[in-house]
Amino acid sequence: MTLLSFAPSGWGWTANIPGFGLLTDQFKEPGLHIWKYDSQAMTPAMYGPGGRVPLKPFCGTIGLAPAEAGQHSIVPPRRVGGNMDIRDISEGTELYLPVEVKGGLFSVGDTHAAQGDGEVCGTAIESPISLAAKFDLVKGANLKFPRFTTAGPVSRHLDAKGYEVTTGISPDLMEGARAAVSGMVDLLTKQHKMKPIEAYMLCSVCGDLRISEIVDMPNWVVSFYFPRVVFE
Repeated sequence: MTLLSFAPSGWGWTANIPGFGLLTDQFKEPGLHIWKYDSQAMTPAMYGPGGRVPLKPFCGTIGLAPAEAGQHSIVPPRRVGGNMDIRDISEGTELYLPVEVKGGLFSVGDTHAAQGDGEVCGTAIESPISLAAKFDLVKGANLKFPRFTTAGPVSRHLDAKGYEVTTGISPDLMEGARAAVSGMVDLLTKQHKMKPIEAYMLCSVCGDLRISEIVDMPNWVVSFYFPRVVFE
């Protein structure tokens, strides 16, 4: 399928939900931020004193029905898609999904105005958005998992001023990811006089987790990239 267009609503929310997210042990209290943005100009959305988050609408949940009988949650995602939360499944992207049942039974939702790769606190800018898509059946594709092709650059909206980057180094990728995000929360708290929970939620909507190295055993390197354009 090809995602043709997104029509954002102009508002959204980001929350820290106790028990959900990468740093649940550090952030046990709920948090909520309500966003307002220009749905036509799509200028960066405001966050606290001085913060401006570049927007990039996409659908967090998109997929087909699994073959196994019964009712199934979209969480976790499966080989047929679901709650994948891939920021780059956005306008112009061509997405290919394995078909397991007759008719496919396509569904889409969980639309976001912006998200960082990893969605570390568990939510992005959760925002009502309408979208248009077109569908084609590719016979004999035999896909094992979803794949997609983007229409162009995927991070131009964040690249303008470079990045602050923290790292985590561990034999466990999850622990490395946690360390990298914790390091960025600490850095933003110190640099911008934010509360830690505010920094954590901001990381979720515009910062990117990356596996920087996964070959130099026994320790792997995970990096967290925070776009400097948010505060400049």
